[in-house]
Amino acid sequence: MTTRHDCEALDAQDPLARLREQFALPAGTIYLDGNSLGVLPATTAARVHDVVTREWGADLITSWNKAGWIHLPQRVGDKIGRLIGARPGETLAADSTSVNLYKVLSAALEIVGRDAPPARQRIVSERHNFPTDLYIAQSLAAQHGFTLELVEPDEIAAQIDERLAVLMLTQVNYRTGRVHDMAAVTRAAHECGALTVWDLAHSAGAIPVDLNAAEADFAVGCGYKYLNGGPGAPAFLWVHRRHLERMDREQLWQPLSGWMGHAAPFEFGPDYRPAPGIARFACGTPSALALGALECGVDTVLAAEPLGGMAALRRKSLALTGLFIRLVEERCTGHGLELVTPRDEALRGSQVSFARAEGGYAIVQALIERGVIGDFRAPDVLRFGFTPLYLRFADVWDAVEQLRQVLETGQWREARFNVKAAVT
Repeated sequence: MTTRHDCEALDAQDPLARLREQFALPAGTIYLDGNSLGVLPATTAARVHDVVTREWGADLITSWNKAGWIHLPQRVGDKIGRLIGARPGETLAADSTSVNLYKVLSAALEIVGRDAPPARQRIVSERHNFPTDLYIAQSLAAQHGFTLELVEPDEIAAQIDERLAVLMLTQVNYRTGRVHDMAAVTRAAHECGALTVWDLAHSAGAIPVDLNAAEADFAVGCGYKYLNGGPGAPAFLWVHRRHLERMDREQLWQPLSGWMGHAAPFEFGPDYRPAPGIARFACGTPSALALGALECGVDTVLAAEPLGGMAALRRKSLALTGLFIRLVEERCTGHGLELVTPRDEALRGSQVSFARAEGGYAIVQALIERGVIGDFRAPDVLRFGFTPLYLRFADVWDAVEQLRQVLETGQWREARFNVKAAVT
């Protein structure tokens, strides 16, 4: 059986170990929730302080030009683009994932509507896709006369036919951590004349992504998980160049035609004229504070580039998640934990989820009191995220030991752990 000493030996040999120094990690905490909110980068507080006191406080409105605030959505977007296989000028950091999904799914439906026969009226997604994605798709389907059809992951291939307009999927499922083969799924959608919209919320900064190699059409993602941008950080969107060029040629709008997406916002004209390229997907005024913090977070991931980049992070992620699965099954057997994350490494994201018929929420709360922070997803999933930038193999061993104690002592049954908070 694996010992803690074995895990310490793995840490001693870890070529990515020094990346942990980039973060302000609280003492005594094992953080397994970076798939919900990333850890604070050590540089963020000083960066935000500088934006507040110097760029805003001293330089005031001149910082839109002097500090380049106006260019932050494209600048930070291009940095994120390096992590997701984007070319410069294809990615924009702005707004929220929900708002960005509304923009790109609207654009996809507009493009399909121009090219496709009337029978192509279906948006298909996973039944257990993240709810905000489904809610946005429901809204757009109702507005434009499409139907939204939800299926199980293994049923997706059968839904790709001449009736499909847009296939909208999250590359890594938020509950199970299962990974879709983006290239294969996109190819199948294109062969039947449909477009794809990918949600990279649990992919960007966690697993290697190459949107251009996969010939994907549109993508969105959030900035506060593996990109460590802070709570409510700006999200991002990506559009393949072929669609940007078509939108330029045909003067296609995205539906949220705010002034920052105008071709000349400081002309202050009464009529909208979309900006060229990715800039047309901007809407309102960018937040210099939030984008400054997000840039610090993205930089923590880019710091892995000299050490092997996303491929190296992926290797460590798989080692961490594989170790966690093995230790839980060795040390917590007989306590009703059912693995719902794929064992197959090719199908596993950077998280591990276990289902338990009783007490899942309370078990997570008991772990949090012991300094091991994971989260719970209704109705029965205990979810643990593994960010290789700052997690150690010894952390994995210690987390499983705390889980074993919570289960064996029945501590989770105590009343205080069974009171649901507003956020689970």
